[in-house]
Amino acid sequence: MPEGTILVIDDEEFLRQAVARTLELEGYTVLQAANAYHGLAALREHAAEVLVVLSDVKLPDGRGLDLLPRYKTLAPLAEVILLTAYGTIADSVQAMKNGAFDYLTKSDADEQLVVIVDRAADKARLQRRVADLEQKVGAQYSFDAMVGHAPALEQAKKIARQVAPTDATVLLEGPTGAGKELFAQAIHQASGRKNKPFVALNCSAYPKDLLESELFGYKKGAFTGANVDKKGMFEEANGGTLFLDEIGELEGNAQAKLLRALETQEFVKLGDSRPTRVNVRLLAATNRNLKQEAAEGHFRPDLYYRLSVVVLPVPPLSARRADVPALVQYFAQYFAAKLRQRPLQVSPEAMQALERYGWPGNIRELKNVVERAAILTPPGQPLALDELPLEVQLAAAPGPTSDAALDADPRSLRNAERQHVQRILLECGGNKAEAARVLGVAHTTLYRKIQDYGL
Repeated sequence: MPEGTILVIDDEEFLRQAVARTLELEGYTVLQAANAYHGLAALREHAAEVLVVLSDVKLPDGRGLDLLPRYKTLAPLAEVILLTAYGTIADSVQAMKNGAFDYLTKSDADEQLVVIVDRAADKARLQRRVADLEQKVGAQYSFDAMVGHAPALEQAKKIARQVAPTDATVLLEGPTGAGKELFAQAIHQASGRKNKPFVALNCSAYPKDLLESELFGYKKGAFTGANVDKKGMFEEANGGTLFLDEIGELEGNAQAKLLRALETQEFVKLGDSRPTRVNVRLLAATNRNLKQEAAEGHFRPDLYYRLSVVVLPVPPLSARRADVPALVQYFAQYFAAKLRQRPLQVSPEAMQALERYGWPGNIRELKNVVERAAILTPPGQPLALDELPLEVQLAAAPGPTSDAALDADPRSLRNAERQHVQRILLECGGNKAEAARVLGVAHTTLYRKIQDYGL
């Protein structure tokens, strides 16, 4: 039997009670009101429960058509059905324009009422489920849901919060696995476009000759195998946000077409002769130094400057090691729910190693390590140091280059070198190839220094 609450507002007591009795027999909970004043008061008090409002058009203290916007304001997820003794086509049309689910004459209500109320209640339930899902998604991808409070992370969140309400293009810079897409989704959820699509495309996941069709789509017959029209990611994201990860992988023609689309909000599909107009906000991400690549001619400078209206550095995990324990706990809880077991506990020695490790794979690598531990650690036992991957264990090994030894004299050459390497790594967003180039050393030399200094 149906469940839910229906509010019936009608000054005719006999009819109101008859309708209420009919709906109660169908399994609904029914609230009654004899006029607009009491009806609005009941709706205000029970807005979270009411699925459908059944309102007479002619009430002693108001007209149903005029009250309809107030009903929808108090309970935006509820549906409204208007009842009248003498319906007119004009009133019916106006009611539907104002957001009524249906408009019934009382003579037809006996036969149609239950069916229409059921349909309206089903729609209201669906709207509530969608709203609940959107709320959960919004909470999951909000800035507050980001784990950690390291200064580098807080600074990135501050910039992201400021730019989120605007339509400005944002270029997120940082190493692979640092959480650039999470930042992009948080920006989308904090914007006025949050109820529109968030579409993500990893440019490195497609052959370069297919990226253009993925971005902009094509018309049937545009090339061999194009048997139907295809929407591109720009069109799929219309009204919302398009996130392009690894944007440095775009080849020249696609870069030119993307620049045109950003400047005019229109593009021409492959095989089409007319432009397609869209309203899309672009967020882009890269783990490369696009500014330098633009200066060297490997990326269009005009596109770089169009993308980098706001540059958002997403810090590597090595720059926010104080957040490691909180992240470990978060992932332990996550995998406990996924594996249906108690959350993983971590020994002090293992946690120290996790905090000292350099995390070249960033948060993604940490997540994988915690998942592995959650699966392999015997139930009821804490994660021990020797159960961690070898490279993480080595981070806890004492040696002449421990933090204590390095910090014994801040004027020492080793300390100066460690601080300089760490600063360059941060400036390069954790990109080790770029850091090695800036430092003028081989990749292997840099990796050895990172390991030696525990960076």
